[in-house]
Amino acid sequence: MSKDTVSASGRGTPIRFLILALGAAISVWLGFFSNLQPGSPEVSRTAAIAVLMATLWITEWIPLAATALLPVVLFPVLGIQDGKEVSSAYFNHIVFLFIGGFIVALAMQHCQLHRRIALHILIAAGPSISRLLLGFMLATALLSMWISNTAATMMMVTIASALLLTLKKLNAERPDELQAISHSLLLGTAYAASIGGLSTLVGTPPNLAFAQIFAQTFPDASEVDFLSWMMFAAPISILLFAATWLFLYRVYLQKTKIKGVDRNFLRQQLSEMGPATRAQKIVFGLFSVLVLLWITRNGVSFGSFAIPGWKLLFAQPAFINDGTVAIAIGCLMFFVPSFDKSGDRLMDWGKMKDMPWHIVLLFGGGFALAGAFKASGLSTYIGVQLEGLSQLHPFLLLVAICLLITFLTELTSNLATTEMILPIVAALAVSIDVAPLLLMIPVTISCSCAFMMPVATPPNAIVFGTGQVKIREMVRTGFVLNLIAVTIVTVVCYFLLPLVIGVD
Repeated sequence: MSKDTVSASGRGTPIRFLILALGAAISVWLGFFSNLQPGSPEVSRTAAIAVLMATLWITEWIPLAATALLPVVLFPVLGIQDGKEVSSAYFNHIVFLFIGGFIVALAMQHCQLHRRIALHILIAAGPSISRLLLGFMLATALLSMWISNTAATMMMVTIASALLLTLKKLNAERPDELQAISHSLLLGTAYAASIGGLSTLVGTPPNLAFAQIFAQTFPDASEVDFLSWMMFAAPISILLFAATWLFLYRVYLQKTKIKGVDRNFLRQQLSEMGPATRAQKIVFGLFSVLVLLWITRNGVSFGSFAIPGWKLLFAQPAFINDGTVAIAIGCLMFFVPSFDKSGDRLMDWGKMKDMPWHIVLLFGGGFALAGAFKASGLSTYIGVQLEGLSQLHPFLLLVAICLLITFLTELTSNLATTEMILPIVAALAVSIDVAPLLLMIPVTISCSCAFMMPVATPPNAIVFGTGQVKIREMVRTGFVLNLIAVTIVTVVCYFLLPLVIGVD
């Protein structure tokens, strides 16, 4: 779902130290020597903390989660916000939506349901190389809609390695074509993980961060729930998926004469797993119920025909949100037995060791920062400063923003980038009289479109770690895909998004 906290490699490189020193100097100047808003020192102090956190997130000088904890100390000490308000930002319904969804994902992984689903998709895809690539990408994208992008990529790369080994044995006399096939399968897997994750609200942390920051900044606006997110994100994901598959096919596979892997190889791997276990069937059933409840909570409309949401069955429908549903199914996993020889339940606390708690803290830090932007008046101040951009055509503004975010997130955490930029973009939208969603949504989606660098996302890093893809190959291919992604996100968001969310 997101980039891992950080590796400490390169922490002490000169360029990072220079960025750190520059960011710290700007932060000190803003906090102690500037007066951005006369009579409101908290505006300057909030800006100072924002610059400090952004610098630490970009340089990763300390773990990202540790940086996310700074508001708990700095906001109360500097008189920006009450400590109780800051602390409450770290746990809310969006955080619990993430936790509940991840519990279900962990249950899928521990019972190997995700592997069974992937193999069935690959068998259905067919034996040709082009269809094999399509099958790999489709399986990865569908899995990453619901489970960690990292876990989905790790599993599919394992299967890909076995397939490539078989191909090498059968086609040892064609090393160049084998290398091209290897690049296409591995890169396609990494890219599909990111593309699939952006299509659902729970698919990747930036999407969840957007939902909460938008709700914090505009409390009177309609909620962006699971179904409404999919209505505009799914078309972008489908178009980007198709463009990526076609691009990889034309670059790597168009001239290859190597035949694909026989379905029997995949059937053998599926056979080795044995028949579906009771645990897998139960987890799949609960997962299906979870998705259905998410989609139908607020009701579904088809023109004049509308199905009311199930939340209306309760005394206080407004009290129920997507996080409520996720935790309900997640908790149920701890009660239901797995019916295997171990006698365990579908989930226990030992399996929760794989829960990325650092992401939970990172969520909280971003939400606290976004809350301070509004409470201190910094959002208003930034909006006033950016009013000059109202002269720029909205389409050109959208192109510029998507380009900036897409390439910025190649070097920084996608979640940290989202949480740094969204409050600023929200202020910009208000200042130039544009519906905030028309800028905030493209920014959020662009944070998941980093295809160039190994450090950009865990899927990229995993594929690079196989040793079969050189960094220059990833940069060369990813650069083109970044531009394709910017084009698709900009065009779809500019023309389709206003229709979906009902604004001009």
